[in-house]
Amino acid sequence: MVEYRSFRLLASLPRALGAGLRPHVGHAAASMIQEVQRTVPAYGQPLKGVFGKVLVKSVEYAVQHCIDSMGEPGLSHEHWVEFYRGRGRIEFTEGRNLDALQDSATIGARVAWRAMHPGVVAAGVDPAVISVAAEAIFAYVDELCATAIEGYQQAQAEAEGAVPVRRRRLLELIVQGPEGAATSIAELAGGAGWPLPETAAMVALERGPDAADFPADLLGDGVLADLDGPEPHLLTRDPDADLAPLAAKLDGWRAAVSPTVPLADAPAALRTARRALQLSGPEVPGPIIWCRDHLATLWLLAEDFLAAELARQSLDPFASLSEKQRERLSETLLAWLETRGGAPEIAQRLGVHPQTVRNRLRQLEELFGDRLKDADDRLGMQLALRAQRLMRAHRPAEGDRER
Repeated sequence: MVEYRSFRLLASLPRALGAGLRPHVGHAAASMIQEVQRTVPAYGQPLKGVFGKVLVKSVEYAVQHCIDSMGEPGLSHEHWVEFYRGRGRIEFTEGRNLDALQDSATIGARVAWRAMHPGVVAAGVDPAVISVAAEAIFAYVDELCATAIEGYQQAQAEAEGAVPVRRRRLLELIVQGPEGAATSIAELAGGAGWPLPETAAMVALERGPDAADFPADLLGDGVLADLDGPEPHLLTRDPDADLAPLAAKLDGWRAAVSPTVPLADAPAALRTARRALQLSGPEVPGPIIWCRDHLATLWLLAEDFLAAELARQSLDPFASLSEKQRERLSETLLAWLETRGGAPEIAQRLGVHPQTVRNRLRQLEELFGDRLKDADDRLGMQLALRAQRLMRAHRPAEGDRER
C-alpha cells in the first residue's frame, strides 16, 4: 500500500498558491503529453480513440488534483487512488510494461514543474514554500506512479491466476467441438496467451494402479492439459517434441497420440487416441502408442456397432452355426481371403491337416455360394473377420475393465 506523503506536503502549502497555479493547468498538461509522446515510444501513437482519451484525461486529472490539494488538508483522495490504480490496470491490459509507465511519470514531473515554476515565482511565494512545493510535486508524481503500479501488478496477478482456468476451458471447448465455437475458442486462446495452431494432436492418458503423479512439469507452455478429469488428456502442436521428455518418465502411465489433424478435428482425434489405449501386445511396445503406426487397426476398431453391422451383413450365413463352428470356419475363411492359397498353404498357416481345410472350404462354398466370387462381398467378409479378430485381441479382460 502506498504511503501518500505528497498529500500532506501539498496540504501544508498556502491555498493561494493553488489558486495562482490553476490558470497554468492546461499548459502544463499539454506540455507533459507532448514530451511523453516524444520521448516514450510506448505512448508515441496518435491521440485518437480510447488511447488518446485515457492519456489526456490521466494527465489533466493528475495536474488538476495536485493543484486542488494545495492548502486543502480535508480533501478526499479516494477517487484519485482508484483512478490511477485503474490506469495501471489499463497499462497491463494494453500490453505496456512498467518501464514505460515509470518513464512517463518521471518525464511528466519534470515537465510539470518547468511549466508551473513561472507561476510560482510570479506569485511572489517565499523560497521556503517553493522548496516544499517542488518536493511535494515530485513526491506526488512518484506516488501516482506507485499507485498505478499497484493496479498494474494486481491486474497482472489476476491474469496469471486466470490463465490456467482459461487454458482448461479452452481445451474443454476444443475437444467438445460445439457448433459455432470458433469465435469463443479464438477469444479464450487470446486471453490465455495461447496462439491458435492450424493443426494439433490429442494425447489420451491412462493411469496405472500404482502410477506416480503425471510429470506435468515436463510439459511445454504450448501444451494444453486436463490431468484432473476422469479421462485425462493433452493437446499438443508438436507431439514428437513435446512428448520426447516424457518417454522415460511416465512411470505407470500410458499415452496414446492421435495423428496431427486440423484443430476442428480434435474431438475425433481424441476419440481415436482413447481407442488406441485399448491396444496391447508386442506390436505396441512402450508406454506411448502412436496412432499413426496403427491406422488400419484403429479404423477397423473405430465403432463397435459398425463392425457388428458389417459382420451381420457379410457373415450372415454363420448365424445358424454353433460358436465353435463359427470360430473354425471364420479362421479358415479369413486365411483363404488373405492368401487365396490352396488347402496345403492354408493348413500350414492354421496348423491343421490339409484335408480338414478342404472340408471347411466345401462348407464355406455351401454357406456362401457365389458370394465368394464377388470382389465386394469378399472385401466385406475380410474386413468383418479382421475387425472381429482385432476386437477379441484388444478388448480388455473383465478384470481389467473393473479396475
